[in-house]
Amino acid sequence: MKPEVPEKSLGKILVDPAKAVLGNVAGAVSETTELLDQSGPLKPGTGLASGVLALTLSFLCLLGVIAFHFPQYLTTPELRKNYSPDVIRHILFAALVLSGVISTLNVLLNRRRGLNAVAATLVIAAVALGGSHVPIADFPDHTPYIGLDWFILDLLGSTIIFVVIEKLFPLYKGQLIFRREWQTDMVHFAVNHFIVGLALLTVNFAIHRLFGWMAHDSVRDFVQSIYFLPQLLLCILAADLVQYWTHRAYHEIPFLWRFHAVHHSVKTMDWLAGSRQHILELICTRVGVLGALYVLGFDKAVMDVYIIVVGFQAVFNHANVHLPWGPFKYLIVTPDFHHWHHSSDDVAIDKNYAAHYAFLDHFFGTAIKGQTGFPEKYGVVGDYMPDGFVRQQMSPFRSQK
Repeated sequence: MKPEVPEKSLGKILVDPAKAVLGNVAGAVSETTELLDQSGPLKPGTGLASGVLALTLSFLCLLGVIAFHFPQYLTTPELRKNYSPDVIRHILFAALVLSGVISTLNVLLNRRRGLNAVAATLVIAAVALGGSHVPIADFPDHTPYIGLDWFILDLLGSTIIFVVIEKLFPLYKGQLIFRREWQTDMVHFAVNHFIVGLALLTVNFAIHRLFGWMAHDSVRDFVQSIYFLPQLLLCILAADLVQYWTHRAYHEIPFLWRFHAVHHSVKTMDWLAGSRQHILELICTRVGVLGALYVLGFDKAVMDVYIIVVGFQAVFNHANVHLPWGPFKYLIVTPDFHHWHHSSDDVAIDKNYAAHYAFLDHFFGTAIKGQTGFPEKYGVVGDYMPDGFVRQQMSPFRSQK
């Protein structure tokens, strides 16, 4: 006859495994959260670098699957017209497999098990929600949306392209990918992408209200009659003239500087640094630049290429990159040129305003001349800007001492 199991022992048998499971889950989440709060090098051989890769891919895959379920609300209409869902499905499938394999191997090898367990859980969740096989039904094309697809594609593309360039041609050798305050700039990056729909709606409304009366068919016909390449160069020049004087106003008018100081508060320059920007500055600058281009009426193909150019330069000129530019450094804005604009060294204050054509600063007398070497420090003088996205957005409205 089998002995009876005491009541307390039975309860312990049932409760202890549950506690163990909950403890493991809490430990995995805690390890992941702690990692995301840290900065520093990714030590090879510990499963950290591969775990971060697996976690990033699995998180983006889960977002991608959710976007497939609700494309009318989570994808950008302009992008939907230009990419193939089948290609995205193949990329999503490959990323799920890669993330799943990496995270599973690391868990089995006992390397950063908590971090990799979270990555594996996200992969399982993405697959459970349909993975790369989520069907897309017909949906309305004019709904409010956030740019989740734009965030995913841009983050993947920017990371792959610019991190590689920074490692191949670094301005500051040994600068960390996960440098201090990278979390704040990643939030700026995400918010700027998620509000793309609201931002474009606001910008378009403001442009038509403010600049509609200035547009004339004769001017537009003349501009569009210019050959593609010179029209593109003229488009960039027109945009940069507006950008130059707007940018200069942000520096020289104290009230406007409160907003622009958010952008200048970054103390480490890399591909992510350019994302730090106050939302109101972002909208106002786009209204001014795109308003001028709307009035002049550049051809759509020219505008499409201009958007690519401005998007690339906005990231590249903040990157931790140094190349031998030769005489081109007097013609176009390079990372070397724009890094000096972000410096808090005395010689660099209120200099190098241009976004595309460096010769504008030389023409208007605001270029740093004869400067050799590279900046010693970055950020706003006095380092008074708080860290954190929300606090930086609120900073211009607080009393300035």
